[in-house]
This record gives sequence, structure tokens and C-alpha cells, in this order.
Amino acid sequence: EEEEEEGLPRESSESSSTSSSGSDTSSMASGDDEQFYDAEPPSEVAVVTSPSVSVPPTEGEPSDIEEEQDYDERDDTSSIVAQNKSLIMHMLSQVRLGMDLTKVTLPTFILEKRSLLEMYAEIFAHPDVFASIPDYKDPKERIVAIVKYYVSSFHAARKGNVAKKPYNPILGEIFHCYWDLPNSTRTPPSEQDKKILESGPVPYASYNSVTFIAEQVSHHPPITSFYAECPSKNMYLHAAIWNKSKFLGLSLGVHNVGQIHLHLLDYGEEYTATLPNGYARSILTVPWLELGGKCQIRCAQTGFGADVEFHCKPFYGGKKHRVTADIFHVSDKKPFMRLEGEWNGVMYVKHLNGDQEVFIDTLTIPTFKKKLKKLSAQDPGESRRRWHAVTEALWKKDVDTATEAKHELEEKQRADKKERQRLGVEWKQAHFHGEGTAWEYNTPLNSRLAQLASSEPPVQ
Repeated sequence: EEEEEEGLPRESSESSSTSSSGSDTSSMASGDDEQFYDAEPPSEVAVVTSPSVSVPPTEGEPSDIEEEQDYDERDDTSSIVAQNKSLIMHMLSQVRLGMDLTKVTLPTFILEKRSLLEMYAEIFAHPDVFASIPDYKDPKERIVAIVKYYVSSFHAARKGNVAKKPYNPILGEIFHCYWDLPNSTRTPPSEQDKKILESGPVPYASYNSVTFIAEQVSHHPPITSFYAECPSKNMYLHAAIWNKSKFLGLSLGVHNVGQIHLHLLDYGEEYTATLPNGYARSILTVPWLELGGKCQIRCAQTGFGADVEFHCKPFYGGKKHRVTADIFHVSDKKPFMRLEGEWNGVMYVKHLNGDQEVFIDTLTIPTFKKKLKKLSAQDPGESRRRWHAVTEALWKKDVDTATEAKHELEEKQRADKKERQRLGVEWKQAHFHGEGTAWEYNTPLNSRLAQLASSEPPVQ
């Protein structure tokens, strides 16, 4: 029996309206065209990661903050898949081609040891690239900088060469973290800047940090809202993403519904972007991930935009992980820049004469480790603390204990929902509010700046 939607405002749960400032989940993030094939053998699948960089603790950093530890998912998944092949075959026998997998319980051994909320945070693993966008004074240079950030933001989310599934976030689950920029200071330039930081999503971060918060705002449909900002650069980003999973035969497809909104306050600009779809290929051997679909980046204020396409590998021949992009102004007939390469490798600018130069190399530019509170200092509803028992068991390769711990979390979520229904109480989100199928952070940077400006006495 299909459960009713929970987490959406009752009066707007069926609405598909779009808010100019909200994160609308009514639009498909990329093309609907399915790719019904599996690609090359797992022995040819490999991953090369960029160097991971630590930023030393800055003066005044709280003692209960720690930097994430290096880890990846390059374990013996191939042998685990082989050991559990009968379980996988049984699961596949229960589904049909094109079936929505949202409510299908997948085996615990394919879980990724982190929540989907934390996985979304990885799109800021190059915080220096993100924070550099407002430094460009020309709007043409800014769209190029945005595309550079966009195409390089996906590779860090993959922790290994095996496609695994992050935990499905529980309604109300929260994840906070931040990244210190290189050579940054924790001292805000003014008392006003200090107030802006303290009222932000991660008040214990630096004024020059990129801060991030995510919340699971709805369970059915499963919508994740996240928000990031860099106060010193007067910029913030927000999104609400809804995942729709489908069974494609020997592959699983994940369609990302929703948009990302980037605001550059110094220029009065808002950029919207959609996300590619993800595909787990070769699910009966060693699953591996690829991205596919046509995505758009647009700015109504400047007229600049980009069309980015992530190409799925053909069954015969062809390359994996290809991406191409055209960057243009709406008044021009042709793009002023064309890109091609690999989204988890090197991307090149392709010149009209056939020459090409490196646009960005994700294999050499460093990723920065995110910082977050130690587990003991986190609130019970935060991702790592909530999923701690499952994660611990998976690290120990104790699938039975992990499955039991996961089941307990899911049963508690069901019990909590029944209790709310009995009491006639609706779920209330902590950090985001919904408008139709759009979601916004309660106190974005622009509103806090406006509130602070209105509360200050006029200049004599």
C-alpha cells in the first residue's frame, strides 16, 4: 500500500507551482530518455581521485570540530555481490522494467556508509572554485567560472569505483558542515559581519568559510533541501532535489528532479541549474556509476547560459564519463565557448581551429576536507549520529547487524508517523519552508543582511 505524502504542506502537496527564489522540484532535472543497456566489464572500471587537502585549524576554531577522515568505497564489493547473488536475483524477480524503486528495499550490503544529505555536500569539495565566482567582474567571465565549478562538482561525490547507494534520509534528518578556504581568517571584518555569521547555518564556522546545511523536508515524495553560503563573498546557493529511481534491466537509473539556485548578491544575479541523472550499471557483477542527461544553466539578469550534456557510454565502443558544454549569450547565434572531456577527468576548451586547452583538470585540482562537529557533540537528528550504528557495522562488514540497525531506524520512523497521525499533528521542518513543491531556507543570507540593515540606526 502506498503511503501518503508527508513533510509537504497539506494545502500545497499536489501543487507544481514554481517560485522564482525557491527550489522547484516540479521540473525534471535532465532529459527523460532512458539508456537501456549495460556497458563494459567491471575489470575495466577504475577510478582516480584528486588529491585531498587539509586546511589547518584556524585561531578560535571550537574544540569539538573535526575534519572528515579519508575513506573510499574500494572494498571487496565484487566478492560480496557474488556471495549475495541469489538475494539480488530474488530482488530483481520482484521488479519490472521501468518500475519506480522508491519503495523497494535494497540489500544492506550495497549501502555507502553515509547519508544522501552528506553526499550532496560533496558538490562543494572545491570550495575555492565555488567562492571564486564573484571575483570576476565581467558577466561573461562569471558564467565561465560557474560552468567550471558546475562540471567539476560531481566527481568528489564518488568515493570509489563501485556504485553504491547512500542511506535514504529520515524525515527531519539534518547535516551541517563547512569548508575553510585556503589562507582564510576566522576574524570577521566588522561587528555586522560577525552577526551575519552567527545567524547563519553554521555559526561556529569562519566568516570566510563555505557553510552547508541539508534537511530531509519530505518523506513521500523524498525531497532533500540544502543551502550553502559564503558570507565574505556575498553569495549563497539553495536547492530542493527529489530522486526518482527506476529499474532498467541490468541497470538502475536515478532521475534528479529539481533545480539549483545560485545567488550573487553583489551583482543582483540568480543562476539556475539542473542536475544530470545517475546510472548504476552492471548490477549483477560490480556496479559502477555514470552520469547522463542534458542540463541547463541560465541567468535571466545577464542573458548568459550554458547547455551541458553528460553522455552515457554506448554499448559498443565509445568513451565513459564524457561531458560536452556550450557557453553562450541568448543574443548570439553561436556559443562563444565549447567544452569537451570527462566530468571525472580533464575537460578542454575546444577552439574553432581544432586546438584545445585545459579548462579544468579534476585529477590534479585538490578537494578540500569538510569540517563538522565530532559525533559526540552532534544533535541526535544529525546524519552521522543517527546512522552511526549502521555505519559502524558496515565498516566491520557485519551486514546482519547493519540490517538490524537500519530496520530499527525505519520502524521508529513509521511509529513516529503513526503517533503524529493519532495526535493530529503535522510534521514541521526545522530549517526550510515549502511553497508548493518549492523549498527555501528560512534565513538566507540576503534576508539576514536586509534585516540587519533595517535594524541599524540611520547614518547622521
